[in-house]
Amino acid sequence: MPTSWARFPPSRASCQNNGNDTDRRKIWAELFEELDLNKDGRIDVTELRQGLLARGLAVRSHAEEDILRAGDTNLDGQLDFQEFVEYLEEHEKKLRLMFHSLDKNDDGEIDVSEILQSLQGLGLCVSQQQAEKILKSMDKDGTMTIDWKEWRDHFLLNPITNMEEIAYYWKHSVVLDIGESLTVPDEFSEKEKRTGMWWKQLVAGGVAGAVSRTGTAPLDRLKVFMQVQAHKHHSYNVLKGLRGMVHEGGFRSLWRGNGINVLKIAPESAIKFMAYEQIKRAIRGNEGTLQVHERFVAGSLAGATAQTTIYPMEVLKTRLTLRKTGQYTGVADCARQILRKEGIRAFYKGYVPNMLGIIPYAGIDLAVYETLKNTWLQNYSQTSPDPGVLVLLACGTASSTCGQLASYPLALVRTRMQAQASLEGEPQLSMVGLFRQIVSREGVFGLYRGIAPNFMKVIPAVSISYVVYENMKLALGVVSK
Repeated sequence: MPTSWARFPPSRASCQNNGNDTDRRKIWAELFEELDLNKDGRIDVTELRQGLLARGLAVRSHAEEDILRAGDTNLDGQLDFQEFVEYLEEHEKKLRLMFHSLDKNDDGEIDVSEILQSLQGLGLCVSQQQAEKILKSMDKDGTMTIDWKEWRDHFLLNPITNMEEIAYYWKHSVVLDIGESLTVPDEFSEKEKRTGMWWKQLVAGGVAGAVSRTGTAPLDRLKVFMQVQAHKHHSYNVLKGLRGMVHEGGFRSLWRGNGINVLKIAPESAIKFMAYEQIKRAIRGNEGTLQVHERFVAGSLAGATAQTTIYPMEVLKTRLTLRKTGQYTGVADCARQILRKEGIRAFYKGYVPNMLGIIPYAGIDLAVYETLKNTWLQNYSQTSPDPGVLVLLACGTASSTCGQLASYPLALVRTRMQAQASLEGEPQLSMVGLFRQIVSREGVFGLYRGIAPNFMKVIPAVSISYVVYENMKLALGVVSK
C-alpha cells in the first residue's frame, strides 16, 4: 500500500475545485522528472516501478503496469509528460468522487464513523479499531480525520477507480494449500466473482497445491506409514521409514498415492467454494461478508460437504500410499479390488472421525489465525491496516499447526480405519474401539504417531505453494491489490 507522496508538502497547492492549475502542473512536472530516471522524456514500466520503490512506497503488485496501461494513449509502452498529466487529471476526478462518497456529511473531511459506514455498506465487517487503523494510515496531520489533500496524496499513484476497489484494497487474503484439506475457504468480493477473478485464484491455488503436495509427497507418505505401522516397530523413525520405502519399491515409491492426492484438489476446492457461498448466503443473505464465528460455521459445513463428496478418493489415497510393489496397477484397479472384496461401504471407512476432525481443525485454525493477525496489527503496525504477506504466512503456518495438534488424533484414527482391511491380522475396529486400543497399547503418545513428518512438511509446503501461487497469478493475470 502506498503511504503518501512526499513531494506534496502541505504548503504546496492543493487540488480543490478552485485550485490553481498552474501549480498542479508544476508539481506534476517535478514528479515526472523524478520518475524519468534516464531523462529521455518518457517513463516506462521499469522506471515507474523503480521510482516508486526508491521512495519507500509499498505499492500493491503490478500497480505500475495498471498506471501505464491507463495512461498510455498512443500504446507505445511509455508515458510522455502529456500522457502522465492526463492520467493524473483523470485519476484525480475518480478520487474526488470516491472522497465525496465517503464524506457523508459533506464537511470536507472523512472520520472513523464515515469509514465504518461506507465499508459496512460495501459488505466489509470491520471493527472500530480496524477503521481507526485505516484512517491513521492516511492521516498525516494527526487530526483523526482525512481531508481531500491527504486522500489524494495517499492514492495518487494507486490506480483504483471506485469504492469497491478501495474496499478490496483494504482486504488482504492468501490462498495456500499445504496438503491439509480442512481450512476455511477464502471469501471473494462481488467484483472478483463478476470478473471471473475468483476462478483464476482457485486455479492458481490448485496448481500451487498440486506442486506443493508433489514436492512434499515423500513426507506425506511417511506420515501415513507411521500412523498405520509404526506401532509395530517402536524404533521406526523418519530416516528408517524413508529408507524402508526406497528399499521396498525404489526411489519412485516415495510418491505412491500422490497422483490421487493431486487429482482430488480440483473437485474438493470447487465443491467447498460452492457450498461456502450457499451457506454464507443462508446465514447473511446478501448483506456482506461473514464475521469470524460465522466463517467458522460456514467453513466447517462447507468442508464437511466437500469431504463427504470426495471421501472415497481419500480412502483410495491411503490404500495407494500403503500399497506394496505390484499390489495395484493404478487407481481404477485399486477401486475395483476394494469394491469386490469389501463392498461399497469400504469407501467411507473412517468417515466419522474425519468429520469430527473438521470442527477442531477449522475452529482453532481460524481463531488462532485471526488472533495472531490482530495482535500483530495492534502491536507492530502503527500506520497500515495490511499486515503484509510474510506476516499472514507466519500466522497461517502457526494456526494450521495448532489446528493439526488438536485434530491429529482423529486424523490418525481415520487413517487406520481406512487401512484396516488391507492389514493382515488386524481386527476391524470402530472409532471408539481404535481409540481405546491405541491408548491401552501405545499410550497417549500413540495418538500422535507420524506427526513429526507432518510438521516437517509445513514450511516447505507453504514456501513452494506461495512461490507457485504468485507465479500462477501473474501468468493468469490475477490482479493483486
